[in-house]
Amino acid sequence: MKEKLSFHQNLLIGSLLFGLFFGAGNLIFPVKMGQDAGSNSLWATIGFLITGVGLPIFGIMASALSESESLFDMAKPVHVKYSIFFTCALYLTIGPLFAIPRTATVAFEVGMNPFIPKEQLKIGLLIFSLIFFLLTLYFSLRPGRILDWVGKYLTPIFLVLLSILLIATYVKPMGQVSQYPPQENYMTQALFTGLLDGYNTMDALASLAFAIIIISNIRKLGVTKSHFIAIEACKSGLVSVIGMGLIYASLAYMGATSLGSVNRADNGGAILSLVSEHYFGVIGKALLAGIVGVACLKTAIGLITSCAEMFSAMFPNSISYRNYAILFTVFSFIIANFGLTNIIQLSVPVLMFLYPLAITLILLSLLAPLIHKQSDVYKWTTGFTGVAAFFDLCKALPEPLQNNAVIKSIMNFAHGFLPGFDYGFGWILPAFIGFFIGFMVWKTKKAAVM
Repeated sequence: MKEKLSFHQNLLIGSLLFGLFFGAGNLIFPVKMGQDAGSNSLWATIGFLITGVGLPIFGIMASALSESESLFDMAKPVHVKYSIFFTCALYLTIGPLFAIPRTATVAFEVGMNPFIPKEQLKIGLLIFSLIFFLLTLYFSLRPGRILDWVGKYLTPIFLVLLSILLIATYVKPMGQVSQYPPQENYMTQALFTGLLDGYNTMDALASLAFAIIIISNIRKLGVTKSHFIAIEACKSGLVSVIGMGLIYASLAYMGATSLGSVNRADNGGAILSLVSEHYFGVIGKALLAGIVGVACLKTAIGLITSCAEMFSAMFPNSISYRNYAILFTVFSFIIANFGLTNIIQLSVPVLMFLYPLAITLILLSLLAPLIHKQSDVYKWTTGFTGVAAFFDLCKALPEPLQNNAVIKSIMNFAHGFLPGFDYGFGWILPAFIGFFIGFMVWKTKKAAVM
């Protein structure tokens, strides 16, 4: 029995972790953030790194330190029914409802859209997404080889292609960061806006799903005891932290300097396309298509694998892993053809509700060795967080719904009584209050027994 992995094995697991996390969404959001933040891009980038890099790694560490076999096991101290609800909601969000369809639509919008006439975009998306999901299904039906597919092959290819574009940005900058004034919320709330931008990657949510893949692969390499798995997961996570941090910062820099040579754009994909064309012409568009295609494919494989493994484990007497993988792939293919804009608009309210619950679960799991997965602490913390997160969901609803009288009254209440609500963090104080109450209830019960 092994107690630790070799340096090479840590690099391989770290590469797998990076490959699972870093999809096309991770490419487009920091670029757009950099262009909008301008001279305040440093603060925005720091915020983005906290939620886009720090939280996902903490999610992996939390799963290992709490000795949880899955997200279902991780959330069980709250209640079994809550665990089922939260696990299904999170996996469907990062799976066939939003994140998996987004991988195909982003790959198409950024990589293929420039080469297809406008009148043929719908049929182009249909054909492209069909091929994309057939490839995804092929790899997902062979989950035992995911370490090879993603860690050994797809991630290195992606890094080589992306490095070409990033190096060009540093060697021949398009402008100076200090030249361009920040826009909208980045003018006065750059750090907080960057924190919320990091939500869009969905990586903190995905970390709770990917943990099962990382932990199972560490076990396959010979480390079987929980505390040793936690140590090796942390060591491998450092590889991912360094890689993701450097790339995010570079992409934000690219966005912040891009205005020296290209126009403002509505999304990061368009900015990447303009920058690629600026440096390399038509070849640049082809390079970008390769970067985004590989990034999306490897993320889709990881998500389909994680979702199918989790649902087949939660409901072992219903559908097999293979059938879940096929079902999720087909459903993702259908949703993808509704278009990227619709998918993003629908996902934001759900993310604003799930993220606070995911963050508090990660923090509670990191404290598991101290609070011993005590149910009262979990219940009170999660209950208060869930109520506050509902207000964040209302705030992120589409504008027509926000004009509803009931929603307006809910929003007015939140503005008046939840500190930090305007910044997107109205749930933090309720979470602390819930934790304190739960902790005191636990200690009171413990003292009464003694």
